[in-house]
Amino acid sequence: MNDLAAYRDDGPLATQLGKLTDGSTIPSAPLVTLVGLAVLAAGLSTLGTGVGVPVLAASVVGCVLLAGTAAGQELTGRFDWLVPAMLRAGEYGALLVLALVAEPTTPSALPACFVLVAVLVYNHYNITYRLRYQDAAVPRWLRYAGGGWDVRLLVTFGLFAAGWLPIGMYVVAGVLAVLYVGETVFSWRRAAHAHAAVVDEAEEDETE
Repeated sequence: MNDLAAYRDDGPLATQLGKLTDGSTIPSAPLVTLVGLAVLAAGLSTLGTGVGVPVLAASVVGCVLLAGTAAGQELTGRFDWLVPAMLRAGEYGALLVLALVAEPTTPSALPACFVLVAVLVYNHYNITYRLRYQDAAVPRWLRYAGGGWDVRLLVTFGLFAAGWLPIGMYVVAGVLAVLYVGETVFSWRRAAHAHAAVVDEAEEDETE
């Protein structure tokens, strides 16, 4: 997995879809991702109408299927750097729209959305700086445990459809915060110890 692919933050569903296609049948990862997000945006635009929730359900699934198939690509093309940014914009935007729609009847939806997005931003910040300073991607188990953008979209829609969006977002944010912060502390402590060991070894070599 190269750095750009690591920035995608794929969960188990997208990863499996990528393995099924293996990137060989996808003409362009940015194009396929853009089409998937367009499908999601079209579904979100129907909220408030009589067919809003069923259409949104289909659009969320369609977005995951389309954008997930590009997970098998290495993202080495000229415009492939756009893919992680598009996935971030799609996920954050969907969370915000769902919270705005739910806000009139559940005033705590927007604060809950802010908390969840803050936790997700922390995770994506950690992905960036781990690649930069540790030269390592986050482990697969962490991506799977965190759901990835794909599972989080499906779970958030399920919470919205069930009328549990605010409390659900708070719970998901709390669980993910413990998961991400705990793993981050462990990872950076381990990296610091490894760096200290290298420095000590280099100093010993200089004194001999």
